[in-house]
Amino acid sequence: MKLLSGTSNKPLSKDIAKYLKSKLVHSSIRNFADGEIYVELNENIRGNSIFIIQSISSPANDNLMELLLCIDALKRSSAKNITAVVPYFGYARQDRKVVPRTSISAKLVSNLITKAGADRVVTVDLHAGQIQGFFDIPVDNLFSTPIFARHIKKNIKSKNIVCIAPDVGGTERARALGRILNVGLAIVDKRRPKPGQSQVMNVIGEVKGKTCIIVDDIIDSGGTIVNAAKALKNRGAKEVYVYITHGVLSGDAIKKIKNSVIKNLVITDTIDNKNKTKGAKNVEVLSISALMGEAIKRISNSTSVSDLFK
Repeated sequence: MKLLSGTSNKPLSKDIAKYLKSKLVHSSIRNFADGEIYVELNENIRGNSIFIIQSISSPANDNLMELLLCIDALKRSSAKNITAVVPYFGYARQDRKVVPRTSISAKLVSNLITKAGADRVVTVDLHAGQIQGFFDIPVDNLFSTPIFARHIKKNIKSKNIVCIAPDVGGTERARALGRILNVGLAIVDKRRPKPGQSQVMNVIGEVKGKTCIIVDDIIDSGGTIVNAAKALKNRGAKEVYVYITHGVLSGDAIKKIKNSVIKNLVITDTIDNKNKTKGAKNVEVLSISALMGEAIKRISNSTSVSDLFK
C-alpha cells in the first residue's frame, strides 16, 4: 500500500500518512503557464495498491482535473489497484434535475473518476447518499457523526440538548446524531428564494430553553446556518452550537459566523481552511485523519469498514 497526495489538502494527507506510519509517494504536480496541470510520479509504484487523497474543493475544477490526471498517471504506471480518497466530494449538491435542462453534475463526476481508472472511492458524508449508486465501482461513504458525538459529550455539559436539522433534507443526519446522544429532534423549515439565499419560515419542534445543536454536511456561504441559529434564538433557545462536516466557507462566511449568535462552529478538515479560520474564536476544526486512515488500513487489509460507521 502506498499513499499519493494531491495538492488540495496536503495537511490532511500528511496526517493520514502519519496515522498509517507511511510516507507519501514522491510526486511532482505543477501547472504550465497556460493553466494545464502536469502530474509526474517520481518513484516506482508498479504492482502496489495506491490511495490517492484529493478533495474536490475550491478551485473545484482544477482539483477535479488534478485527481483525474493522478489516477491516469497511476494507471499508466501499472498500479495494482487505485482508490480515490475524496474527503470532500465536490459537485455532490447537483445530484438531480431541480429545473429542466440542467446537468446532473454529480453523475458526470462519478463517471469521470470511474473512466479515469479508479477501482474504488472513499469519501465522507456525501451530500446525498444515492450518489453512491452513480458509481459502478465500490464506494465507502464514511460518517463524521461519531466524531461529532464524542466532541459534544466531552465539551457540552448541558442536559437539555436537542439536535436540529437546518432543513428537511438533513433530518436523517440530525436524527442519527440525536440517536447517539439520546436527545430529541427539531427541524428548521427553510425556503430558498434563489440560489445562495435562504429564508427560515418555521421551526418544527420544541427548542425553548434548550441547547440546540445544528448538524449538517456542508456550510458554504453561511447564510442558511446563521439564519437558522437566529431563528432558534428568537424562539427561546438557550445556546446554539453548529457541527458541519465540510467547511466550504466561501465569500464572507467566516465574517457571518463571527458576528452571529452561534456559540461555536465545529467543522472537520476535509477541506483545508487554516487560512480562513485563523482568528475566528468561535470556529473549531476537528481532524478526520484517524477515521480516513483507519478506513484505508481496513480496505488495504481486506477487513470490514462497517465498524467505522458506528
